[in-house]
Amino acid sequence: MAKPARGSGLIVTLAAAGILMVTMGARQSLGLFVSPLNSSTGLGITAISFALAVAQLMWGVVQPVAGAVADRYGSAKVLFAGLVVLSIGTAITPFMGSTFGLVMSLGLLSAIGSGAGSFSVLIGAAAQRLTAHERGKSAGIINAGGSLGQFVFAPLSQALIQLLGWMGAMWSLALITLGALPLVRVVGPPASVPHDSHPARSNPWRAVREAMRDRSYLLLHAGFFTCGFHIAFLVTHLPGEVGLCGLPPAVASWSLALIGLANIVGSLLVGSSVARFRSKYILAVMYGSRALLIAWYLTAPKTAWTFYIFAVGLGLTWLATVPPTAALVGKLFGIRYLATLFGLTLLSHQIGGFFGAYLGGIALARSGDYHWMWYADMALAAAAAVINLPIREARIAPVAQAA
Repeated sequence: MAKPARGSGLIVTLAAAGILMVTMGARQSLGLFVSPLNSSTGLGITAISFALAVAQLMWGVVQPVAGAVADRYGSAKVLFAGLVVLSIGTAITPFMGSTFGLVMSLGLLSAIGSGAGSFSVLIGAAAQRLTAHERGKSAGIINAGGSLGQFVFAPLSQALIQLLGWMGAMWSLALITLGALPLVRVVGPPASVPHDSHPARSNPWRAVREAMRDRSYLLLHAGFFTCGFHIAFLVTHLPGEVGLCGLPPAVASWSLALIGLANIVGSLLVGSSVARFRSKYILAVMYGSRALLIAWYLTAPKTAWTFYIFAVGLGLTWLATVPPTAALVGKLFGIRYLATLFGLTLLSHQIGGFFGAYLGGIALARSGDYHWMWYADMALAAAAAVINLPIREARIAPVAQAA
């Protein structure tokens, strides 16, 4: 079996990180549009939260589908279509004055487009060009690209909203999205996939059937569900929490930016750690730290610096769960259908995301704050830490011995 070329793998990794920077950056800054969109349309926080919750769900639904298509026909066509659809969905959102219209633009089109240009396709494309030892670091770099997007797009979106209004900001983001299209050619056609002796390699449906009968895979799904709940709740409603505390919108945009900046560090550290420590323990530590961080936030005074410190703490684990989760899927089932199987795991993540975004809106509408959502989020994070421990994973072999 020929060893994957390091140069081509690195180039694809960096291009994939650039695409994720755009798709995740645009997606993770949508919470900044909730208040101006509500003021402009009068739809109400519950309706807007529902549209964004549908977006969370659809972003997950498209992951295994996009992954399966990329596994079969290559990643380039999937990524090109995703960026175009994301741009269209963003561009038509200002014309939507009803809940149904908002669900169609943000909940369906934008979410499907960003999902097609996200983790399952990008990490799958890079993994096929790398050795097993290099895949964790590659996933960390790609993940860091998404975090850099959040760091860049959150203050950029806030500035565009103040300068051009929320409609002009949406149209600007639609144009920026198209700027990532040249990177699709770099990710390009699929590399030849190394032969994998795993028995579930004949077709994706057999791989899916085998995976869904595996207890470790299901436990991984359960933990990732809670991760989605946590992230979607915060990315959608953290700006609202900041407003309830009487702080200006700039605190919310910089908090989201700091989450993205800290997650660059977290993603790179975790991506490198995957080759040295078992992924299930990395995930348990990260989920447990979230529960402790939320407990600290609930007792801390609600100042701007509290939100900034909270954001940095969140950012260290934010989407840094992706590299060890993808690594576990690859260890359990190989890489031939990694995009498909990891896409299904991301679907579980986004089902949790649907509930995190939607229940946050319901909680605010009924009680006027997010008090009970914080407790639910803390409990789920603690549960996720425990759920990952029984996952079947071999000890990490030293590189020299593995060779």
